[in-house]
Amino acid sequence: MKLRLDPFLGLMLAAVVVATFLPATGAFAGIIDGAGTFAVSLLFFLHGAALSPRSVLDGLKQWQLHLFIFATTFILFPLAVQPLGLLPESVLPGNLRLGFIYLAVLPSAVSSSIAFTAMAKGNVPAAVCNSAGSNVFGLLITPLLMTLFLSTSSPIDLESAFKDIVIQLLLPFALGQALHRYAGGMLSRHKQRLEQYDQSVIVLIIYSAFSHSVTAGLWEELPVGSILVAAALCTALLLAVFAFTIYGTRQLGFSRSDEIAAVFCGSKKSLATGLPLAQVLFAGSAGFGMIVLPIMLYNQIQIIIGAMLARRYATDQLTRA
Repeated sequence: MKLRLDPFLGLMLAAVVVATFLPATGAFAGIIDGAGTFAVSLLFFLHGAALSPRSVLDGLKQWQLHLFIFATTFILFPLAVQPLGLLPESVLPGNLRLGFIYLAVLPSAVSSSIAFTAMAKGNVPAAVCNSAGSNVFGLLITPLLMTLFLSTSSPIDLESAFKDIVIQLLLPFALGQALHRYAGGMLSRHKQRLEQYDQSVIVLIIYSAFSHSVTAGLWEELPVGSILVAAALCTALLLAVFAFTIYGTRQLGFSRSDEIAAVFCGSKKSLATGLPLAQVLFAGSAGFGMIVLPIMLYNQIQIIIGAMLARRYATDQLTRA
């Protein structure tokens, strides 16, 4: 079987390489940062306009399932990464450890959660409701959880961060929701263009983040061994959450379709929300590139392993039929 490189993964790697050899500095760095801020605000406006307010409300009757997924996303994950604090700085540098804490408190991914649930023949309405709600509430829950799990020496200025979140993210999203009836149809017809814009914004943020970090000496501080350790930890974390959601849903008596929704919504972490939000929370941090590295690694690992698990679920469903 021929393995093909995901074009988006290629673009992210290219952004890291370009930033390593040609980082944005001086006035150009200011232009890139400004463009990134505008692009992120536009991104949340477009998603607010594309997302039907009803889709957030659909499926709320299954509150037990949503509560289980919510607890997995925002409670289990943060607790699961706490033992990483026992690793020495030489193995897991401080900013990389901070990146794992940030990864753990992020909301679920929307598109891949729904896509994998559909591929595995699971409860798609529940996946739509849960992943959309997770991202809306996550804009407030993520910064709050960061303050719970970090010391006072954290690089987050909470008051400033909330102000930026409201101005740059929540207001554009709310404006988009208000205009959904006018723009929703057009955006639903151009989902691929919206996805391409999502990816372009992420690539821009990665270039900006790594430019700042490379200029501050990222690669001198981050040995190759730490990158390999981070990838291994992301894989272990994903597999542990898969095991928890499968075992937990079966013990609680959920149906197979609900189990599938819980497995894929509960295990996903949103790169599309994570990177723009990180740009607000960690603005100006010299270790920004290292902080966002775990979410970049986890995103690719969750897609590869998640696709294999979704195919397995779909095959089992056909066998049962």
